[in-house]
Amino acid sequence: MERIETDILVIGAGSGGLSVAAGAVQMGARVVLLESGRMGGDCLNYGCVPSKALLASAKAAHQQAHAAAFGVADQAPQVDPGAVNDHVRDVIAGIEPHDSQERFEELGVRVIREHGLFVSASEVEAGGHVIAARRIVLATGSSPLVPPIPGLDGVPFETNETLFDRRERPEHLLILGGGPIGMEMAQAHARLGSKVTVIEGARALGKDDPEAAALVLDHLRAEGVEIAEGAMAAAVRGKAGAIEIEAEDGRTFRGTHLLVALGRTPNTEGLNLEAAGIETTKAGIKVDAGLRTTNRRVYSIGDIAGGMQFTHAAGYQAGVVIRSILFGLPSKARTAHIPWATYTDPELAQVGLTEAQARDTHGDRLEVARFDYDGNDRARAERRMAGFAKVMMVRGRPVGVTIVGHQAGELIGLWSLVLANNLKMSQVAAMVAPYPTMGELNKRVAGAYFSPRLFESPMVKRVVGFVQRWIP
Repeated sequence: MERIETDILVIGAGSGGLSVAAGAVQMGARVVLLESGRMGGDCLNYGCVPSKALLASAKAAHQQAHAAAFGVADQAPQVDPGAVNDHVRDVIAGIEPHDSQERFEELGVRVIREHGLFVSASEVEAGGHVIAARRIVLATGSSPLVPPIPGLDGVPFETNETLFDRRERPEHLLILGGGPIGMEMAQAHARLGSKVTVIEGARALGKDDPEAAALVLDHLRAEGVEIAEGAMAAAVRGKAGAIEIEAEDGRTFRGTHLLVALGRTPNTEGLNLEAAGIETTKAGIKVDAGLRTTNRRVYSIGDIAGGMQFTHAAGYQAGVVIRSILFGLPSKARTAHIPWATYTDPELAQVGLTEAQARDTHGDRLEVARFDYDGNDRARAERRMAGFAKVMMVRGRPVGVTIVGHQAGELIGLWSLVLANNLKMSQVAAMVAPYPTMGELNKRVAGAYFSPRLFESPMVKRVVGFVQRWIP
């Protein structure tokens, strides 16, 4: 049994763990990285990357079939499912070197491809190694949640960990779950030629602004996606090619394939956390504001920490713990400026509070500014007029932003900057965006906030009148 002593042990080579390892080793710390699965974690291999690659194929097919509005004849797309899968694999392969064991070893990280479990408060056993670390970072991520629905274990089904291995088109895909993953995959498969039914126990895209979510859902329904809301699954039965889902209210849904997209569960099993005095909750590992666990030597980031389950959130948290571990400086994780996006078409993006949350929190102090996509000239040129941006403000400072429409995921980044730095709407209004771009939308929503104050104010009119009459 080899004993290794190190400054930092990182368990999990997903986005958060890799960020910690790369940052720490390049700043002079000794780093050991454990990963028993695939380097790059869920995002690279089963999540963000393959799903967006599949959505890109679906977008190409959809554009081919809907080109007449631009003076180009519509063409029925000839989709080759195997070639689509090759495209997805190629995109993953292009990113893999950045997350590879070879790259991290070149940086100076000791990479061990074994499962680790705690044997004490500061020691982890992995294969034939015992690693004693001054600080440990848990970044083992999460896995697809598969609830105990009667009959589910007796039928074949996909999760995000198996879906992207398929090389044939599902004839009729049933999707359990109407969250972001479910809705993205619903639209992608519908555009690539499958019939799709989404079965959601509550409200589809239920965590998002209802008005914005409704716009997305209307578009998906118009593309042929069946979305059944309030349909809590009570039983699953059937076999490959003939699957049936019965809802609690008696509705029955039939299809050829099933995707389970009902959320995520943290990967805490098999770590022997009790040996290290690390407490857990239903959401994941219990952490304080600085992402430190109940063992002061151990930190937890990413999905396993039980907070926002986004790649970019894990990357942000990596920076928080690096500051604390390497420099001994107080560092706390914030969430108000962390955006998220659903990459349907149209996209839906959010940062900070939704309008309903802001009204509950701020009451009468809340103001809402809004600008619709149809007022943006670039959106009109590209026939992308469906959508809006709205900003929730208190005393001229944004506390939340919702954008739904073309490139919403790109546009929301500015508002993360605004919330992160507690900026005012006047500072957003002062920016200049090139014309014509979708980026003008952000400036125009700021203008929508100031326009009534300038154009409808009797005081402003009196001042202007005085200047025009009396100032030479």
